[in-house]
Amino acid sequence: MAKNRTVRHGGRALVLAAAAAGLAAAMTVPAAAADGPERKQLIADCASGEGKCTFNEPVLGKAYLGDFRQVSNSLYNCSTSPATQSMGWSDTVGSSDSAGVSVTAGGKLAGIIDLSVTATYSHTWSSSHTEDSSLNMTVQPGEVGWISRAQVMQTVSGTWQTHYDSPKWGHYYWYVPDTVTGPAANGTDGVSNAVVVKTRKMTASEKASCTAGAHQGQTFQLKR
Repeated sequence: MAKNRTVRHGGRALVLAAAAAGLAAAMTVPAAAADGPERKQLIADCASGEGKCTFNEPVLGKAYLGDFRQVSNSLYNCSTSPATQSMGWSDTVGSSDSAGVSVTAGGKLAGIIDLSVTATYSHTWSSSHTEDSSLNMTVQPGEVGWISRAQVMQTVSGTWQTHYDSPKWGHYYWYVPDTVTGPAANGTDGVSNAVVVKTRKMTASEKASCTAGAHQGQTFQLKR
């Protein structure tokens, strides 16, 4: 029986496990929902290694360009002339599953998904991507400028199979359908990463800061 409509036990797999263990009878009656695990408990057991987990039948979604987000400091131009400056930027994009659980690079969950995707599609899957560079930007007087970046993203859907050496919540096997969203390689499905310079007019309070102290007639940066 399902737990929050996401978790189910493996009756058929349970019969095989019970026979292999030499038990007289398999546990084929579904556990009551109130007695079963929550989804997060099964995923936690996969992450810790308490459950022997696989990510079955992975299906890659079509790549798309993620949201733009600021990846540099902000450059304020308090002078009366356009200001051109080289700005460094850095960006790290991670992965998360359908419940918002982080799938970190180098973690057990990421390794299991990568193994499954590699076996199915013959290419690796990465749960995290980091990139950094610099870009010249020009900011007009009375404006603020910064660099934004958007990463190519892709989903991978599949089912976690959790196998316990001894029955847990009444069964050896539990299954959790899941979709993980993470960074994809630049150019996947013809979609490319994007880095752009963005600007806006200063607010009234920001303009007021231009007349104070060392900021007057100068450019300055604020950390993102």
